[in-house]
Amino acid sequence: MSAASLPELDCALPGLARKIRVLEALAWPDGVEQQFLTQWRAGNAQLPKVALPARDHSADIAALEAFISKCDQGHPAGHFLATTARSYATAGRMLGAIGTPAFTQYSSALYRRPDFLYPRQKLTMLDAARFFLSTTDALLGGDQIPPSEADIPAEAFAAWMQPELDRFFGAGQVRIVLDPTLASKAIAGSSRIRLRASALFSELDKQQLLQHEAFVHVATAQNGANQHNLKSLGLGAPRTTQTQEGIATLAELFTGSMDINRLRRVALRVLAVQQALDGADFIQVFEGFLEAGQSPEESFRSTQRIFRGADLRGGSAFTKDAAYLTGLLGVHTLLRVAIRDNRPELVGHLFAGRMSLADTVRLAPLFESGWLQAPTYIPAWASDMRRLAANLAFSAFIAQIRLDVLDLQMFLAFADEHEVDASAQ
Repeated sequence: MSAASLPELDCALPGLARKIRVLEALAWPDGVEQQFLTQWRAGNAQLPKVALPARDHSADIAALEAFISKCDQGHPAGHFLATTARSYATAGRMLGAIGTPAFTQYSSALYRRPDFLYPRQKLTMLDAARFFLSTTDALLGGDQIPPSEADIPAEAFAAWMQPELDRFFGAGQVRIVLDPTLASKAIAGSSRIRLRASALFSELDKQQLLQHEAFVHVATAQNGANQHNLKSLGLGAPRTTQTQEGIATLAELFTGSMDINRLRRVALRVLAVQQALDGADFIQVFEGFLEAGQSPEESFRSTQRIFRGADLRGGSAFTKDAAYLTGLLGVHTLLRVAIRDNRPELVGHLFAGRMSLADTVRLAPLFESGWLQAPTYIPAWASDMRRLAANLAFSAFIAQIRLDVLDLQMFLAFADEHEVDASAQ
């Protein structure tokens, strides 16, 4: 790729992708939740009446395909631009197939399915989700782990979060907006965080959303946009979703911001996506969330996330919610390998823009040469390599200990054996 063409392509890509807005196209109209829950409480549950129009992005897709043909994919930056454009084209095709079986096919290409088998590890995200749920099942409902009370209105939550954002990014750089239409509690862009206006937040939500939405999603978008030579690193391309959600979810874990219910929600959504793909309809998936302990309101919103753009009668799903667990395990594994192989600089690459795991490795020479910049904004847990390396080194070893051959009685037997050995000396 010539030096003259790269800036031109980098400058052109945001405009070509601008109209392909996935979550905006899949948003449900107001009133659907209230109508569904009213009928359900009356014992007359019916599938929500939602008819989202397919989006015609044929012109955008053609422009993106022409753009890809101009990229030198043998160059790391050219490869990044081409694959990013390709993911937007796939998203455009997905939005053009709303409500059809092809919608799920494109969604799976972007975010993968929960039953996708990782051959080297011989596991799927379904296996991981079931492990997390079975491991935590016995902990729920007891006195030892009280439930988290959500009693903070969105306005008060925003008033708490805004000063935190100002301290990290600088006054006025990132603002909070209350949005009544969100299915999620919060969504982050490059310069604002939207909160669902009707949502109630808990004390645990404070650090969880701050670490997840602000210190990862907003930070990586701004770091990417601040790059001198590849500003497209600031784009929230669909191909970066797994890694973005993986870093953000890992941030919750490493900062102690994730509680048991949050971990279970992530795992439950993976199972629910698979249930929808296997034929469960909206009501059946909704009832599954209820049985898992979620409130009717949260069960509706969790189910809504999975059926956005999909056939509510089952056999189809918007598979994005499977990306959280895939990304979490992928990012954690990358960091462990980076520490093992003495490549700590890859941690900084993860925050230098919105990219995939492969990008962090492929673009490494451009960081080493100074062509790409180190991140300006990086959270505390990822900036202190001494603590992060200790954490990752420990987890790398501890993963080798087999729990399936252990139980609590073993500790008593080991102590008894030790005492006998000591008395014999």
